[in-house]
Amino acid sequence: MSDFNQQIIEEFRANGGTVTTYGFGRNLVLVHHEGARTGTRRIAPLFALPTPDGGWWIAASKAGADDDPAWFHNLQAHPDTVIEHPDHGEVAVHAVVLEGADRDEVWAKFKEASPGFAGYEQKTSRVIPVVELRRR
Repeated sequence: MSDFNQQIIEEFRANGGTVTTYGFGRNLVLVHHEGARTGTRRIAPLFALPTPDGGWWIAASKAGADDDPAWFHNLQAHPDTVIEHPDHGEVAVHAVVLEGADRDEVWAKFKEASPGFAGYEQKTSRVIPVVELRRR
């Protein structure tokens, strides 16, 4: 795990889910994921948008890199996991990759929420995956 991610995780936990670094505020969740090949447990701090039915959307942007983040592959291999949420604590979720128009509609919401996502999209030729975290 990068030092930056560890710093964000520590700040999240120390401040009840509020992260002032880069102005994240209370918009992050800590996604627990298990390595697809290794089985190693990891945590990824990710920007999340609430879904209308009480879940969350996350985007596998990897800051516009040309490959998907490891956590995305791990959630595909092990979609049942938990997240830490600022207001709901630890929540059991099931990860579902959105496709087609559903993905496009939610991706537009990410770009509206933060201009950084539009920049990530311009940096890469891949379609940035969007994952819905549904409560279990």
